Amino acid sequence: MANNIDITIEKGKLVTVLGKNGIGKSTLLRTISKVQEPLRGKIYINHKNLKKYSNKELSTSLSLVLTERLPESQITVFELVALGRQPYTNWIDTISEADLEKINWAITQTEIEHLKDKFFYELSDGQLQRVLIARALAQDTDLIILDEPTAHLDLHHTIKIFSLLKKLVDETSKTIIMSSHEVNLCIQFADEVILFTDDKVYTGTPDYLIEKNTFDDLFPKDIVNFNRNLQQFIIRKN
Repeated sequence: MANNIDITIEKGKLVTVLGKNGIGKSTLLRTISKVQEPLRGKIYINHKNLKKYSNKELSTSLSLVLTERLPESQITVFELVALGRQPYTNWIDTISEADLEKINWAITQTEIEHLKDKFFYELSDGQLQRVLIARALAQDTDLIILDEPTAHLDLHHTIKIFSLLKKLVDETSKTIIMSSHEVNLCIQFADEVILFTDDKVYTGTPDYLIEKNTFDDLFPKDIVNFNRNLQQFIIRKN
């Protein structure tokens, strides 16, 4: 697992976290989102130590999209997105006009207007992922963290999720950090990459990391090779 990590992330960037299984990607995201305590060191969000955030305060600064399946219920897509407003509603969860505006804005941004009256269990995996992203948008935080958002999706829906996240960053200036195994797509879509290797963590734009040859040893060379001209990994043929 990587250690001695020193990273600064600017506002309004799509940042992807790459690396082999078990190397620390999810641990990093769980630590940033205060799901687990830092093993050591400090984390600052908007120049404030993460430990000094109350849970309520953090919920208005950071939203989290996980890959776990939702519990069974009769909740609709609209109601699921509306849950993103919980940090702002009163003790009886009354939705104000301002809340409603944010909910509808999130639904529009993620292009799920046609789904809002459906029950969430009627959705495909790709549709549900968009709904969960919409819930995070409705929460209206500066930072959105996603842990493997395309893990259960086919290539078509994976590309659509990457395109959506890039569009959201460009149009809303929110910061999105996501872990992924889709290395080629991350290189194409990300503004910044956090790359975990066996002995070091690299950060920078995809072009910078390619220039520094940091992708060359990410995978065994007898399986795949990184092609600098194509800027992607190519399966090695025997």
